[in-house]
Amino acid sequence: MSGTSGGAFGDLFGRRTLAKMGLGFGISLLLVYLLGTAVGWERTLDQLGRADPVWVAAGCLSTFLCLASWGRAWQIVLAVGGVEVPYRKLVVTYFAATFANYVTPFGQAGGEPFIAYVLSRDTEADYEQSLASVVTADLLNLLPFFNFAAVGTAYLVVQTSLGDTETVGNLVLALGLLAVSIPLVVWFAWRHRDAVEELVVWVVRPVARVTSRVSVDGTRGRIERFYGSIEDIAGEPRELARALGYSYVGWLFFTLPMVAALRAVDASMRLLLVFFIVPASTIAGLVPTPGGLGAVEGALTGLLVEIGRLPADTAFAVTTLYRVESFVFALLVGGIAALWVTARV
Repeated sequence: MSGTSGGAFGDLFGRRTLAKMGLGFGISLLLVYLLGTAVGWERTLDQLGRADPVWVAAGCLSTFLCLASWGRAWQIVLAVGGVEVPYRKLVVTYFAATFANYVTPFGQAGGEPFIAYVLSRDTEADYEQSLASVVTADLLNLLPFFNFAAVGTAYLVVQTSLGDTETVGNLVLALGLLAVSIPLVVWFAWRHRDAVEELVVWVVRPVARVTSRVSVDGTRGRIERFYGSIEDIAGEPRELARALGYSYVGWLFFTLPMVAALRAVDASMRLLLVFFIVPASTIAGLVPTPGGLGAVEGALTGLLVEIGRLPADTAFAVTTLYRVESFVFALLVGGIAALWVTARV
């Protein structure tokens, strides 16, 4: 499959995509600059200059272990679906797919088909198997996401006076709506698969009339193979429980870089507050910018000020370090992995 992997990234990063990526990063960096201007760049840069590099390195290591854990969950789900891929190979593909997901517009808002495409081009899995495994792994990751958020929310409500603020109330409402709506959508798509199939075919039929690249019969076959792969995966609850365990480990390591960023500038915050702030900030990552750049920084800074009671310049410094440890570090490692996937024979 190595010969096609290079083509996969070549297809994904054509001129038009690169132009959109450049525009997205440009707008995002402008938003970050304006945020820093409002907070005060001089005070923020002073704190960043005094940050402890050991804690920053620890945050980067935590991000690496997070992605490695999620990659292991991915491998388990794939194996349940009948696709055996060595972990050493798959984890590189996972890092590369994460890079692709982070740098492309709308990647964070719905990157499952995107990641499945990379996976199918770099393994023996077909696209439907890849998409089924990615969707299943993402659904497994939602459980620790909501659990961590619920623990942080409970602490806010019970132990502090912050639970009554408008910001926290809106975030709790948003998290609650996600916790209810996502399972409902999944349940409907599973129980009413014929209706889903007909809806997709209805969308595809006009396209099939003007191009030979898409056909109604081919679309029906893909949908049926996708649901068949989901059924195969759902038939192994023990293996799914193992994958879920790795998802929880990954989410813990996803949260710890915030703790490292706080320690790096000698700031403090209760861990249970971090359990609320990090999941809540990921909602901002759904905006159509690369990796939520710009929106996540604004959300995190505001949350650290209002909930963490940090000064604005300290909050922005912590946010910057956190994003370096998580987003920027993931881009660096993922970019190297993407080059490796492209070049390996």
